[in-house]
Amino acid sequence: MRLLFSLSLLLALLHVTSCLLIGAFNIKQFGDKKSSNSTLMDIISTIVHRYDIVLIQEVRDSDLSATKRLMDRVNKASPQYKYIVSEPLGHSTYKEQYLFLYREQTVSVVKNFTYDDKMDAFSREPFVVMFTSKQTAVKDFVLIPQHTSPDSAVKEVNSLFDVVTDVRARWNTNNILLMGDFNAGCSYVSGADWQQIRLFTDKSFHWLIKDDVDTTVSENTHCPYDRIVVTADMNKGVVSSSAKVYNYMLDLKLSHSLASGVSDHYPVEVQLS
Repeated sequence: MRLLFSLSLLLALLHVTSCLLIGAFNIKQFGDKKSSNSTLMDIISTIVHRYDIVLIQEVRDSDLSATKRLMDRVNKASPQYKYIVSEPLGHSTYKEQYLFLYREQTVSVVKNFTYDDKMDAFSREPFVVMFTSKQTAVKDFVLIPQHTSPDSAVKEVNSLFDVVTDVRARWNTNNILLMGDFNAGCSYVSGADWQQIRLFTDKSFHWLIKDDVDTTVSENTHCPYDRIVVTADMNKGVVSSSAKVYNYMLDLKLSHSLASGVSDHYPVEVQLS
């Protein structure tokens, strides 16, 4: 595992590409317990080093102790990553944060806001961040993260259309990418449900992670819960056919039990040219 971590750091230090790789990863219950497990943190750090920007979901870390451990780990050999994190979000005692880690050599944060969820549409309202990069065709772009509650996935994914509308009015841009664990598949979103989702019925949006993929680690499920959706303008900066699921179990040659210890989801990713 130490060799795996060392190799990931070497690859990160040699990261010289004109494309940006962006990922969204629901790390199941990321908090003090998981961040105190050295083996799991080595794997998570290896996965982080793959990306220029990675959204981590299901972060339960109000005092940022787990986040600081993760930053110490990914920056162990070289201080190359920064982060921006939302406040704890949720309408009950259960709250989560959205955490973006980004490679400061290739991108930087321009501005951010937490969506004002006046209609109570979201279990965890989106934490919207604009990034900028000098090496991509689309210089400034907005990432909208969302981790839906399974029981309200249709309503929440549909309401992301309103978040896009807000971003367009607020920041005068249509370079927008939405990503995260939408729970958009299997029993949570199926059949006629799709006709209730404006993000789907409006064909100016492109769903880059298709319905036939499996973003779950479990051997008993085959569900495309995690998604990446882009506007027409943003799609112009996407590398064709680059959107996919990153199966870290196969790539890092992990046992199923160890992969499941990291998360019950695989990351989804896309390249920007």
